[in-house]
Amino acid sequence: MRALALILMAAMGLAGCVTTGAPVPAAQPTGAVPPPQSARTAARQFIEVVETVEPVAERECRRVAPGANCDFQIVVDDRPGQPPNAFQTLDANGRPVIAFNLGLIAEARNADELAFVMGHEAAHHIAGHLDRQRQAAAAGAVIFAGLATLTGANESGVRSAQELGAAVGARTYSKEFELEADRLGTIITKRAGYDPLRGAEFFTRIPDPGNRFLGTHPPNAQRIQAVRETAARL
Repeated sequence: MRALALILMAAMGLAGCVTTGAPVPAAQPTGAVPPPQSARTAARQFIEVVETVEPVAERECRRVAPGANCDFQIVVDDRPGQPPNAFQTLDANGRPVIAFNLGLIAEARNADELAFVMGHEAAHHIAGHLDRQRQAAAAGAVIFAGLATLTGANESGVRSAQELGAAVGARTYSKEFELEADRLGTIITKRAGYDPLRGAEFFTRIPDPGNRFLGTHPPNAQRIQAVRETAARL
């Protein structure tokens, strides 16, 4: 973790005053907007959140998914000018990786928002969403390819149907996965000592995807409601 701190502080120092890349549409604020944090302050806050939330996420992972690799690695994409983003993936050895970029670290207005984002991404791993998404994609590819074959499609048509089926399959449960991650992320955030309701205010400043067919994320209002309902039970 000390290595992370040193790397992040160096990256923040080189980046200077970090700004987000493409402008992010935001809801009109109802109160005073906190002034932007300095790069150094944002770095210190991020390191503190990582050191606090990671052990809680690891414990929750071992409780919910015994046998899973719960040794989370937190990495920072230090390329300046990127739109705010965070995601969860696995490295070549199957170790769970949670990546933040400088845009998101700078965009977060407080530690609660950073903690919630980290809890949410950790929850994707704990719930096995990557594996479930791959399985859904594989099933979609098989079904669409089979239908194309039955209708007499040529090799190119079958291949196109297979690709479309994989895309549809991967998106079928995307909204459900996001809500699951929001709920479990709320638990992790709360148990780490942060306020998930305050953390979920991040949703009010990102574009609302609405309820599009085969969209990857549910409406922001639905996500905030999931956080509120989960927090009320804690």
